[in-house]
Amino acid sequence: MPDTNEQDSVIAFGPFRLFAKSRLLEKDGAPLHLGGRALDILIFLAEHAGEVIDKRELIKRIWADVNVDEGSLRFHITTLRKALGDAGESSRYVVNVPGRGYCFTAPLLRPAASESRTSPPAASPRSLPSPLAKMIGRHDAVERISAELAQHRFVTIVGPGGIGKTSVALAVAQGELAAFDGQACFVDFGALTDTRRVPGTIAAALGLTVNSEDPIPGLLTVLRSRRVLLVLDSCEHILDELAPLAERLVREAPQLHILATSRESFRAEGERVHRLFPLDCPPQRDGLGIADILAYPASQLFVERIAESLSEFELREEDAPLVAEICRRLDGIALAIELAAGRVNAYGIAGTASLLDSRFSLLWRGRRTAIPRHQTLSAALAWSYDLLPPAESATLRGLSAFVGPFTLEAALAVASCQGISEPEAVEAISNLLSKSLIATSPAERRLRYRLLDTTRAFVADKLVEHGEADRVARAHAEYFRDFLHDIALKSTGMQSAGGFLPYADHLPNVRAALTFSFSERGDRTLGVDLAAAAAQFFLELTLLTECYRWTQQALVSLDANAVDGRQEMILQAALGVSVMFSQGNADVVRAAFTRSLQLARELEDLHWQLWLLRGLHIYLTRVGDFHGALGIGEQSESVARKLNDLAATLNVEWMLGVAHHLIGNQDKAVRYCDSAMVHNPGSQRLNIGHLGYDDRIVALVALARGLWLTGRPERAIEAARYTVREAELLEQPLTLGISLIWTIYVFLWVGDWENAEILIERLIDHSARHFLGPYHAVGIGQKGELLLRRGDVAAGIEHLRRSQATLHATRHRIMTTVFATALAEGLASQNQPGEALQTINEAIGQIPDHGESFDMPEMLRIKGDILARSGNAVEAESFLRKSLDLSQRQCAVGWELRGAISLGRIWRQAGKAGEARNLLAPLVARYQEGLQTRDLVAARELLGTLN
Repeated sequence: MPDTNEQDSVIAFGPFRLFAKSRLLEKDGAPLHLGGRALDILIFLAEHAGEVIDKRELIKRIWADVNVDEGSLRFHITTLRKALGDAGESSRYVVNVPGRGYCFTAPLLRPAASESRTSPPAASPRSLPSPLAKMIGRHDAVERISAELAQHRFVTIVGPGGIGKTSVALAVAQGELAAFDGQACFVDFGALTDTRRVPGTIAAALGLTVNSEDPIPGLLTVLRSRRVLLVLDSCEHILDELAPLAERLVREAPQLHILATSRESFRAEGERVHRLFPLDCPPQRDGLGIADILAYPASQLFVERIAESLSEFELREEDAPLVAEICRRLDGIALAIELAAGRVNAYGIAGTASLLDSRFSLLWRGRRTAIPRHQTLSAALAWSYDLLPPAESATLRGLSAFVGPFTLEAALAVASCQGISEPEAVEAISNLLSKSLIATSPAERRLRYRLLDTTRAFVADKLVEHGEADRVARAHAEYFRDFLHDIALKSTGMQSAGGFLPYADHLPNVRAALTFSFSERGDRTLGVDLAAAAAQFFLELTLLTECYRWTQQALVSLDANAVDGRQEMILQAALGVSVMFSQGNADVVRAAFTRSLQLARELEDLHWQLWLLRGLHIYLTRVGDFHGALGIGEQSESVARKLNDLAATLNVEWMLGVAHHLIGNQDKAVRYCDSAMVHNPGSQRLNIGHLGYDDRIVALVALARGLWLTGRPERAIEAARYTVREAELLEQPLTLGISLIWTIYVFLWVGDWENAEILIERLIDHSARHFLGPYHAVGIGQKGELLLRRGDVAAGIEHLRRSQATLHATRHRIMTTVFATALAEGLASQNQPGEALQTINEAIGQIPDHGESFDMPEMLRIKGDILARSGNAVEAESFLRKSLDLSQRQCAVGWELRGAISLGRIWRQAGKAGEARNLLAPLVARYQEGLQTRDLVAARELLGTLN
């Protein structure tokens, strides 16, 4: 009796015969090609004919360990129906049962045993190597290539070395064996060096005996009569010989299909190129856990390869970000990931990550059974590099100077120092791209290129070996100096947006160029030029610490005998800005701005004069010299008149408005800054955005606060929210920080603790992430104020003391009186009148210029409240009257209402209810909006008791 296990039972329906074991579907006796997944679905449904199979069960059965959605199932069901020729619901073999699943409904015919088909004939000795036991992250690629192979007959899988081309090709071939009745042949050209032997190598792999000098006629005779899948592996080094042969074989053997792997396409007629991309890696984002990271194929491969050598291995939460970093640094290249995973046993995950920058990582060895060129990364890269003609290898070496993405123009500039002409370099870059040695990088403005990190490390060593490293590094630095200088020139004067922001992806290259220029091998003169060109670039990107580092180094390196005035002007200005915002308002800031302004006047550069006056204006407001800031604004008016454009005039108006707000002239502040609400941010404005923030936002902040102070709380809230939204759109960290700091007070003043807390926590986090030290201290102080308002007085006082210490150290005086006032109020509420009085007196004493300051009325009020708590009603009333008088002069109705509430409470206790009512009632009546805000509620409650 025959062994039924050797038999392949057939399921017949309509004109079809299905051999499940052989994975073969015939129609009218002829093989019918069907993709692997679609065939799996057909076999499973046919074996359960008449049963409704749930969609989830079907997905689980067909895709096993892979997570897919129902869309994939529907796609393959549709493919299956087309192959079976289903014309409509009434004649379909596979029917959808809504809400349940799918059912195979055709009547089945079971042929006699004699009609059963034996297993496919044994493969020829060199048919197909064993595939990987488990392939990660390539299932979709295998399916797409299978479909392309059925339609086009000649498909080349293209990608860089070690990306997994051979593994994918073998998986495709194994899946298509049944469609080719087992006739698949694998030809490995990796070891072939004599291109004359290409036809004979194919013939030998097919098991043909070659008895003539030209095996091609015999090869064609055999292939014309057979349906064969020919897998040609590692073809990049023999393409000149192989491409015309493959083209001829496909053209003259109509049943032949070719699946090739190469680092470069054949560029042959009829060829379909499938570019294999690196495995997807986890993004560079905080907060990713183990589950998030293992959702990406690159991480899955890394962890699985570790587990193969360390059976007890379990990925720990603290190591998960390192796994993500390793996979990103290795660009998702399968071979590189496997080699790195092989080092974890010796170095651990953290140690392996730290060694990636070492050139020794290129020499890590993989499996002993791997082909020589895949045993190390260096060997894999050398295989490609050694095939390059001189112009391409020289171009590739030069490109190792680039860190991250680069443009074609940048590449050509570096190639020229290698003695390569522009046409040669363009051709070389095109060829290197097609050979998978250069990758493209997505960019909004124009195409960017990049070298994979492993490729860059390899060719950088070659650059040193050829003695070209310094020459190429200098050309690289000169290009970026000229590039940044050109952008600065285009950005001078009027523009609609920051000139440098669109070029932020050049940052790694600018850093590398500066590092080289100021190194022992570099050129200090070039470094100074580059630092001056990069200064505004760093400021627009809010890289303040970096800006300070390079501008200071450049200023120290300036040649006193050959100082370029414009260059020094730019460096001094950038130094002043970077120190002011990152370290505080030291004397060096004023000195830098003053020197830079002097140079701008000598150069008669009006745009830079206005730029620098704006910088001085900011500095003076931060150190509390509000009248000095107003004087700078008035100086700026004459510069704006000479420039004779609307944008400059608006900018100066906003400077004046901010100064008036801080001095306490709130009606003028609102009038000057009101244009910021209607000004179109997309229209042209003066390009002084290199200070790192937007002047319109500063004006909006002053407007929002001025609206509350002048008795319009609802409009103030609306303007505050609008200001933060507008700042968010600009994506400038300094701008957003300023908008948060000053609009928080609108919410504190109206008593909206919830929204104040949200903004305060955001400010603290934002300033910490962007290293804005003084801003962080302000956020801590504002948190202290909020804690006081909510009744947690002890914690509030502790936060305020911490904040004050930092702000005094950094001379950030614009906020010190505000926080001192809050601290004095907190101390008084804790029955510490002596310290409270001393604190408020010191704050009042900080204000020069006859006591003119936006917060002086509030300081006088708080002093009056402290004196009243101490039982000194007469002196308290005197200070409260001063607060009311100053509030009226400042048009600060908000402060005036608070002062009236404090004085009204004293008068009520003194039996002067009528006088208190006459003081408070007219003020409350002046408010047409915001009646539910904190102070108005308190005022109405007090009036109720007075009545």
